[in-house]
Amino acid sequence: MQMRLLSHLLNRFIRNGELRLIAADGAMHRFGGFSPGPAVTVRLHDPRLYTKLFLNPELHAGEAYMNGTLTFERGSDVGTFMALFAANRGGLAAHPGQVVLRRLWRAARRWHQANPAAAAAANARHHYDISTDLYRLFLDEGLNYSCAVFEHPDTDTLEQAQLRKLQRAAAKLRLRPGMTVAEIGSGWGTFAIHIATVTGARVTAVNVSPEQIRVAREAAAAAGVAELVEFRELDYRALEGHFDRVVSVGMMEHVGIGHFDTYFGKIRSLLADDGFAFVHCIGRMRPPSSTGPFIRKYIFPGAYVPSLSEVFAATERSDLWVADMEVLRLHYHYTLQHWRQRFAANRARAAELYDERFCRMWEYYLAAADVGFSNGTNMVFQLLLSAKIDAVPILRELCLSL
Repeated sequence: MQMRLLSHLLNRFIRNGELRLIAADGAMHRFGGFSPGPAVTVRLHDPRLYTKLFLNPELHAGEAYMNGTLTFERGSDVGTFMALFAANRGGLAAHPGQVVLRRLWRAARRWHQANPAAAAAANARHHYDISTDLYRLFLDEGLNYSCAVFEHPDTDTLEQAQLRKLQRAAAKLRLRPGMTVAEIGSGWGTFAIHIATVTGARVTAVNVSPEQIRVAREAAAAAGVAELVEFRELDYRALEGHFDRVVSVGMMEHVGIGHFDTYFGKIRSLLADDGFAFVHCIGRMRPPSSTGPFIRKYIFPGAYVPSLSEVFAATERSDLWVADMEVLRLHYHYTLQHWRQRFAANRARAAELYDERFCRMWEYYLAAADVGFSNGTNMVFQLLLSAKIDAVPILRELCLSL
């Protein structure tokens, strides 16, 4: 009975490509094969997975891979598995059981992605206070943990693409020596250090991760700009003052549903009269939804990728001009390809730092994120925001030509 339920789901779900499923009793089941697509062979080692996968495949497939009760055979891997899912996501969402589940997720999304100050700090530390040595295994030398900008995807190195991202962002800000900048969510300090080094502006950067702040302070001292950059362990909502520029890279995703007005309101309150802000964030090109259950539970608790309709509704309520918007579509896909390749090359070291289960969790996360940008609805947007109509140059080229 349990296998019949799962078979019913998979017969409706898999239309493009083929899923070969070896059940716990050794029986082979085939699904799909109606049109070209990825071919994946999966073995289930625990019969309890039949019901779990029927009820919530997006969560329990990831958990089973982490726990070793779902494995791949015949040259298949988590990447091809994710590609098969991406090629058939419409069929999964249309299954009656999944329709009900998604309605429940949407109904609970404000609770799932609530991020009051105390929870926001705990959620951030869940992901960012693990060993920095792990991140060094797959990020670029500057520890940029956000979308790079590629000019030549086939030949650009990750370091070149991340430097291009920093250069373009700094150029959009039109900074000069002596200007003041507030950075909301500083990561390991790379952008703040780049700003101080290249432009001479003074940066006040806030973050709720003690580990990232420690690394950022060390990096600023090594770069010789410690007197220009202050890293503060502080929730962005508690930052006060007025600044010529406000920057936020990869932070809005962690704000949470119900806090967009607070986020943009804080940006507006921090801006000097003629100042403007730069926001770099993952977005979705479809209507509002909810964060996937695996990512929500294991990777980014409290995080949420907003639709543009949610973003612009919040900027409107915050009385901010969206003076410029640029959409980067496939750039994060290219970035994630580099991260996945580097993580695979350094997997043994990652297992030494943590364990095999952690490595499988990270592989699943990076592969799921990749298909979200290569064959899903995710992209990255960059905004320039201001309170005054004339604070931002009238053409983007006037910024990027500097």
